[in-house]
Amino acid sequence: MAKIRVETTINGEETEFLCSAQESLLDALRNELGMTGTKEGCTTGDCGACSVVVDGRLVPACLVLAAETEGRVVETIEGVADGHRLTPVQQKFLENGALQCGICTPGFIVAAEKLLEKNPDPTEAEARYFLAGNLCRCTGYDKIIKAVLDAAAVMREERA
Repeated sequence: MAKIRVETTINGEETEFLCSAQESLLDALRNELGMTGTKEGCTTGDCGACSVVVDGRLVPACLVLAAETEGRVVETIEGVADGHRLTPVQQKFLENGALQCGICTPGFIVAAEKLLEKNPDPTEAEARYFLAGNLCRCTGYDKIIKAVLDAAAVMREERA
């Protein structure tokens, strides 16, 4: 089967890779590019474990064809931290114990970063609504929501 050459920007870096016409972005990230932070959960777009941002829009990587990222900007969990410095969202996930097995964590963090970019002062209800597309089987959601709201407070203080 013929491979398609894709040129895109991933986490701020110009990137080229080969993929089949039916290969998902999730599979290309993990198998072609070695970016294993984005996790496979359901492969039906229902769990949020594979959440990435494409051209500023939060999407499930399992439902995006890799070839569709030609010329686009993709952001994954690998691009969230600033070098070895964690973002407030990542730090608060650790401090609040908002993770256990880790399958859902990258998707939650990518989604939470996007939420706080759009709404730096969400209510608990707004955070729960925005993150409703991400599922967790281990922690429950209270610690995750607390981590997001705590991170929002830290980010507001940093901007002040």
